[in-house]
Amino acid sequence: MEKARNTSRKEPRKESRKEQILQALAHMLEISPGERITTSRLAQEVGVSEAALYRHFPSKAKMFEGLIEFIEEAIFTRITLIIKEEQSALDCCRKFLTLLLAFCEKNPGLTRILNGDALAGETERLRVRVIQLFDRLETQLRQVLRDAEIHEGLRTRMTQQETANLLLATAEGRISQYVRSGFKRKPTDSWNDQWECLSLVIFR
Repeated sequence: MEKARNTSRKEPRKESRKEQILQALAHMLEISPGERITTSRLAQEVGVSEAALYRHFPSKAKMFEGLIEFIEEAIFTRITLIIKEEQSALDCCRKFLTLLLAFCEKNPGLTRILNGDALAGETERLRVRVIQLFDRLETQLRQVLRDAEIHEGLRTRMTQQETANLLLATAEGRISQYVRSGFKRKPTDSWNDQWECLSLVIFR
């Protein structure tokens, strides 16, 4: 065994088998759009037996749940930071939605889960979990708009709920286009220009 060349340098953390399985699943979702992923194919991708997969995850649904948990943690951790750091409601909404679009652009396989495309034929609770994720996103946007009225004296043209729904629906539409185009139509393309237009009609 080769000795470490620099003992003062911190060794990179070794990925766990669970992480390898989830990364392989996300990769397969990216390269196999429209195809249902079987545990047999996933096991081949990871380089283990199906039995080894089930030692780490009791079902394929649990693997999908693991990816959804990763999405939730990645997005909501950053959203919390944006809300804490931004004083302007408009800037907060822009960064909020840009974060969501950029995350999807960088993670095509995970975007198929958010879009629901990858969950066709899977257990209903996975779709419910994604619905709850988007409901939570909309609630966060609504809170930003509510704070804008309290702290900045800004009132939305529609109700705060309708406005939050419009903003999120715009982002969801771009995400759906990304998946439908086979990941060719990037969700951040022309987004800044579209946001400039959209931002003019949010508040009275």
